[in-house]
Amino acid sequence: MCLSATVSYAAAAILVPSGTVATVLAWTGDRRYLMLAILPLLFGLQQWAEGMVWDAGADGHTDHVEQYSFVYMFFAWIVWPIWIPMSAYFLESGSRSALILLFVIAGAMLGGLQFVPYFTHEGWLSTSFLAWAVRYEDINLLDAIVSRVVTYGIYLAVIIAPFLVVRDRAVKIFGLLTGGVVVITYLFFSYAYISVFCFGGALISTYLLALIWWRRSGRTTVLSA
Repeated sequence: MCLSATVSYAAAAILVPSGTVATVLAWTGDRRYLMLAILPLLFGLQQWAEGMVWDAGADGHTDHVEQYSFVYMFFAWIVWPIWIPMSAYFLESGSRSALILLFVIAGAMLGGLQFVPYFTHEGWLSTSFLAWAVRYEDINLLDAIVSRVVTYGIYLAVIIAPFLVVRDRAVKIFGLLTGGVVVITYLFFSYAYISVFCFGGALISTYLLALIWWRRSGRTTVLSA
């Protein structure tokens, strides 16, 4: 994320136990929310990986920078576009679940096309350090076909739209929060958008702990839409 390794590790230290608590609550309560409850824990692991990127860069270990950057981008390109729509899929049934499944398939295809080439094309992922941010610059396989605007538009649709399809109003709010992170990142942090967007996602994922707790206590309102 932006700022420093210390902040990345601090975020991980908050998110991993928070995600663990949310996971236990979902497991012992409504297991349809289990994948959603695990999200803060996964965000915490991604923030830990970026802390390692920071440390490797400070120590001048370029090989380690590359390795930890691959781990970080694994979350960005593989975990989020698959796990996020899947977490929404288990909350629905019927035509809504079928629609969300299309987002899961699209996310898996997009993520695979973008991430796998990093290992077969040297230099397709590069990491640089700004004063308060890590910048991940890459060559996307789809660049030869469509613009980055289209690629990122599909990506954002995959990770936001499924939450808006879900009937649970509290889950819809999480989708809107994710959209808010997109807007803020685009307006103010375009120079390190991957890092900042993922950190913003990590921050708002703490909302899921409250959501799971409310669901456990029966206070969350589920509305048909």
